[in-house]
Amino acid sequence: MPAGLHRTYGAHHLHFITCSCYRRLPFFHPARARDRFLSILEQTRQRYRFVVVGYVVMPEHVHLLLTEPEVGCPSTVMQVLKQRTARTLLPKRKRRDPRQRELFVEEARTGGPLKPGFGLSGDVHTSQTWSGEQN
Repeated sequence: MPAGLHRTYGAHHLHFITCSCYRRLPFFHPARARDRFLSILEQTRQRYRFVVVGYVVMPEHVHLLLTEPEVGCPSTVMQVLKQRTARTLLPKRKRRDPRQRELFVEEARTGGPLKPGFGLSGDVHTSQTWSGEQN
């Protein structure tokens, strides 16, 4: 937590929260990803019993205006929301294997899956690049 930051909970105030995607990449650009995020938000809202006064989902970030949850605190709500969203939207293989992260970043940047045989720079690579082996 940054020095001097003080969080106050329990005063029944609204909380305006902004979250950016990893490297501000447009992970919410496909409508399916946005819909999945909103589904997770609704599940989290029901579990922690808070009201979503308003929200904006942009391709690379989210704005939320929330009441304080009856269960837990806003920090816990955001932790659960972000973790569940990441686990749902990011394929397991790409979450665990650091060699696959750059491919996933490029896929998110371009808005679709990479075509086999093309790497990050657009140069032709062998299929060994996809398996993580070096030529």
